[in-house]
Amino acid sequence: MGPYPQECEHQSGVVATDETAFRSELARDGFDEVEMRTIAPDLYNSPHSHAFEVRALMFAGELTLAWQDQQRTFRTGEIFRMAAGCEHTERFGPEGATYLVGRKHRA
Repeated sequence: MGPYPQECEHQSGVVATDETAFRSELARDGFDEVEMRTIAPDLYNSPHSHAFEVRALMFAGELTLAWQDQQRTFRTGEIFRMAAGCEHTERFGPEGATYLVGRKHRA
């Protein structure tokens, strides 16, 4: 799937629930595109990858990511990260999800 590594890095834990602090952290770490996203309930995105690194903080709802024979559900207050090129699926819960996402594009 392209020139990017297939490793996926996923991190969870209640790290921060403050939007301003998380935005500052993203800027400090070089995430050049940041947006708050709200996704409809029960949406499923088939296997795909991104040409950018992702770091996101869940604000509401839940998102289940599946990658490399693994699966993890992220909920309010949890942070997830994904390396560029990681093939994965996304399944949003019955209430949808709202999360602040940063994207770090390769130079």
